[in-house]
Amino acid sequence: MKKRLLIIEDEISVAKQLKWGLGKYYEITIASGTDTAKKALASGIFPVATMDLGLPPYPDTPVQGFRLLEALPSIAPHTRIIVITGNAEKENAIRAVALGATDFCAKPIDLKILHIILDRTFKIQELEENNRNLQSHTGQSGKLCGMLGISPAMEGVFERIKNAAITDYPVLITGNTGTGKEMAARALHSLGQRSGKPMVIINCGAIPENLLESELFGHEKGAFTGASSRKTGRFEQADQGTIFLDEIGDLPLNLQVKILRFLQESTIERLGGTKTIKLNVRIIAATNTNMEEMVEQGSFRKDLLYRLNVLPLILPDLADRPEDIPLLAHHFLAEESRRLKRGNVSFSAAASAILTAHDWPGNVRELQNRIRRALGSTCNRIITPADLGLEKISPGQENPKLVTLKTAREDAERHSVIQAMSCTGNNISQAAKLLEISRPTLHGLLKKHRITIDKQ
Repeated sequence: MKKRLLIIEDEISVAKQLKWGLGKYYEITIASGTDTAKKALASGIFPVATMDLGLPPYPDTPVQGFRLLEALPSIAPHTRIIVITGNAEKENAIRAVALGATDFCAKPIDLKILHIILDRTFKIQELEENNRNLQSHTGQSGKLCGMLGISPAMEGVFERIKNAAITDYPVLITGNTGTGKEMAARALHSLGQRSGKPMVIINCGAIPENLLESELFGHEKGAFTGASSRKTGRFEQADQGTIFLDEIGDLPLNLQVKILRFLQESTIERLGGTKTIKLNVRIIAATNTNMEEMVEQGSFRKDLLYRLNVLPLILPDLADRPEDIPLLAHHFLAEESRRLKRGNVSFSAAASAILTAHDWPGNVRELQNRIRRALGSTCNRIITPADLGLEKISPGQENPKLVTLKTAREDAERHSVIQAMSCTGNNISQAAKLLEISRPTLHGLLKKHRITIDKQ
């Protein structure tokens, strides 16, 4: 079946030329004016359209073309526009791209060049459509309490969270900075029987040591200078619910003893008090440090680690779940664009490529922050590598380790397969089409590189 192409052109001779030259590749519809074009675009059946900026009633100026581009996000947010412009109108072409056009083709029109641009644009639109379908699908299988992931690593994390949530056992979440430890803790709480009760979060490394005991366990009036009244601590505030102790590795040794006592007896005492208080609180702790090394160094109690680490949950680095990078990037871009009321914003082809090539030392948090940086530094509808701050070589790649040509080819091959599978929601037929290979060849590559796919 031919792909639908809308040609927005008021000059009959040019419209006929385009229809004649491109008709064997596409099912073409002509719109000669702004009103006709808006109705056609609003139908939602055209993935791509070409548009001459000079449209009635001002065919000698780009005014109507720019207005149509500005209205496009509300009329047809997913339609890709290729602007047709004169050789001497470079500034107009640049402005059109800033307003959301995907590309431009100069007059006089070279049909071969235009066909190449169209072919590339249809592929971009198809990738984006697959990604939107994938995001819709993740409502069932790739999303858990705000956490996103279709990689085998994250599917395993989701399963362990679901299993741990139905218990009251302590959970120790480990993972590098930016991997989503607090989101995992919130998921554990919201999926459990305590979801209707308080979840109290405290960062053990963010509170001065001399104030931390009072913050955790509270204090009585007169317990220390300035204690003019009784204070209820975080543990009491979390009674019947959950307390999340982030950066548990920063907890001083004297307070580790009190946490251990609570885990053993479910009781606390306020600072300066003598009354033992019985509580019912589930503990979830998190750290980005190696707790075993801390135990060996004597900075963390071995018995407390055993008590906390009943149900371990390890969150993978973003670099170890490359299938999730396009999914997360498009999710964050859509979420932030919607919040800022920016309409349809998308990544350039170069930006999409560099997103998956970057090693993401700051993990998911870095990805989200770079997208916010891009939206905060440009009003363009197309996000480029420069907008993301990734136009230069990625950290860790400045002095790359020399690899053989065979290894480099295999790495590139594996990366392309993973990206295609991710963009198509693990659809073998669509992924093979994107890679321009046969289904049996793709099956062979999946087996060769040991890439697992969702069997659902």
